[in-house]
Amino acid sequence: MKHRAIKRRNVVIGIGATAGVAAVGGIALNAGAATANASGSGDNSLVFDPDAYTELTTTVTDTEGTEHAVTYHFWKAITYVSKPVDATYQSLNVSVPVEIDGTAVDASNAPILLANSVGGYMPSSVADATGVGGASMGGGAGGGAPSGAPTAGASASPTASASASAPGANGNTNATGGAMNTNQLLALAAGYVVVEPGARGRGLKNSDGEYYGSAPAVIVDLKAAVRYVRSNKGRIPGNVDRIVSAGTSAGGAVSTLLGASGDSPIYDKHLEEIGAADASDAIFAVGAWCPITDLEHADGAYEWNWGTNALSTGKQVDQTVSKDLGSQFAEYQAKLRLRGLKGSGFGTLTARNYDEYLLKQYMEPSATTYLAALSDSDRETYLAKNTFITWDGEKATFTWAGFLTHVGARKKTVPAFDAFDLSAGENNEFGSATTANRHFTAYGAKNDTTGLAGKRVESDIPELLHLMNPMYHLVEKVNGKRSRHWWIRLGTNDTDTSHVISANLAARAENLGDEVDHLYYWDQGHGANTDPGDFITWIAEVTGYKKAKKK
Repeated sequence: MKHRAIKRRNVVIGIGATAGVAAVGGIALNAGAATANASGSGDNSLVFDPDAYTELTTTVTDTEGTEHAVTYHFWKAITYVSKPVDATYQSLNVSVPVEIDGTAVDASNAPILLANSVGGYMPSSVADATGVGGASMGGGAGGGAPSGAPTAGASASPTASASASAPGANGNTNATGGAMNTNQLLALAAGYVVVEPGARGRGLKNSDGEYYGSAPAVIVDLKAAVRYVRSNKGRIPGNVDRIVSAGTSAGGAVSTLLGASGDSPIYDKHLEEIGAADASDAIFAVGAWCPITDLEHADGAYEWNWGTNALSTGKQVDQTVSKDLGSQFAEYQAKLRLRGLKGSGFGTLTARNYDEYLLKQYMEPSATTYLAALSDSDRETYLAKNTFITWDGEKATFTWAGFLTHVGARKKTVPAFDAFDLSAGENNEFGSATTANRHFTAYGAKNDTTGLAGKRVESDIPELLHLMNPMYHLVEKVNGKRSRHWWIRLGTNDTDTSHVISANLAARAENLGDEVDHLYYWDQGHGANTDPGDFITWIAEVTGYKKAKKK
């Protein structure tokens, strides 16, 4: 029996569509309408019920300012595994457009946007959602905010607004780093199917006091969600061979991991434990915003990038530690033997030439795009305030030192990710069932300040690092089932991570022959997404999807 409780919800997205141009916007919704419950699968059979939906109607304003009335079918909180550890997190929502601007559409072969709301590697849930874009994140007992972020609890639900943004980010990101619902809303209005999976995350604790959401729970759950969708081909609308993952910050990291590790056997035992569907977990394309990944090398990359920048207090971090970690990065980068993107003019990327590569390939083009879009008077004002930039009327140039000074304070202390005192969110992510926080690098363990008897990482950590690092699947064990299309974005002022992390990811993917669309948003901070309309168009291009068919 179909449930057709039609609701109206007005959605306004005020976001500039030009890549690299600073845009302040958010999502303002009329939250006055109540929403009836829609039934999900419930019986853990892992068979999608095509009739168990609620019909909702939403008005979406696109990036050009045009309003679109979208009627869609909404399936809520479907448990996607047969043996859930916690169905509150191991469930997903499905939204399928059936009418756009008064015209009936058939989305049966549309791309599927798999949009996670993971932030800080904390748990995310769709259980309380009242419509598309209603996933929330934040945590369990014993959890906490990701390193350097405000306290958890910001919501990505349709009632969120720009006021929930993190400092330095625009209105598309919550305080803890997870993306808001811009991509989902625009995808729905474009005729795509939207799947929003919840996932376990760090800090979750059961009644016995055991932690059950630390690594590799988040990626195992997302893979299980993909398997559920793919196993229901022909029942869930949309093209299950054209799944595009999207996520921000830690969500961007697991989005890239999902794309890099498709069908890798190293996850099989974990997927079997939770009763994942017997299907492929490979996805077609990846959308990742400021992915904080390659965690075992992230401390070194961070110090190479931001080591000379002081904290917001004006205090310098321990320069001995910073230089040690920077040297570790140089060794790692040399071993990668990555080449610069085609047309960049750079061969092997090393710690010695990476600053120049970032300037020429990303930073100067980003600044050029930004400045070219300004009015003459605004450009003159901006250049007067930022004298480190040389503008010849067509192109911006500057030095790496000038760029670092322009960005200013670094956000994180040293080490940024494997803290000596185990205080970083990533220490929590690599905790065990009985230990909340653990070291995951030899350097962090060796310099532990918490009084640990052993100064080595525990024996299970190397395997966990393989399970959590997309570079493992792109470099050490090159995965033939990986995604071949990559959309990667980062703000130039983002000091939550190092610029080389996403640049390495992009370089490796392209070196393998994959299609890569990677750029940096000028003067934007962590979680920025200033060209969401372009992302939606990119999905259509790489999947070969023209438009939603009329019925």
